[in-house]
Amino acid sequence: MNTVLSRANSLFAFSLSVMAALTFGCFITTAFKDRRVPVDIHVAKVMLKNVDDFTGPRERSDLGFITFDLSPIFDWNVKQLFLYLSAEYATKSNALNQVVLWDKIVLRGENTKLNLRDMKSKYFFFDDGNGLRANKNITMTLSWNVVPNAGILPLVAGSGHVSLPFPDTYETTKSY
Repeated sequence: MNTVLSRANSLFAFSLSVMAALTFGCFITTAFKDRRVPVDIHVAKVMLKNVDDFTGPRERSDLGFITFDLSPIFDWNVKQLFLYLSAEYATKSNALNQVVLWDKIVLRGENTKLNLRDMKSKYFFFDDGNGLRANKNITMTLSWNVVPNAGILPLVAGSGHVSLPFPDTYETTKSY
């Protein structure tokens, strides 16, 4: 007949099947939700310097401010958001350049209305040549990855972006 171990195995297999069905049900309820929200990006000041090394003060970059509300993205199936601000531009040597300037992880339960003013770039904005000088179309875009409790990891671009020109000349600074 059936031993205790075979009955335990049947119970375990049945409970795994029920949990898999419940997890799929959780996934399907939020799988087709639109996760885009309007984003407002402003750039206050653009400085361009020609430097040889990666060591320097943080004052070399200035991003301005970003305002957005992430509360429509969060629902019961969202564990956290990974936000990042990227710049896209074209140069003579590369048709598409993408550089991440800033990122942040927002956990469920944290403040979802972010108003980031006088924000410095977290990472240096370097080009592998002189493609930033006199570049007239550098587009800043805020994007995010939704980390759900169950389901796929969608990559979403915000519905707002800003295009800005970079100066024709380099900033000159004193060496100390």
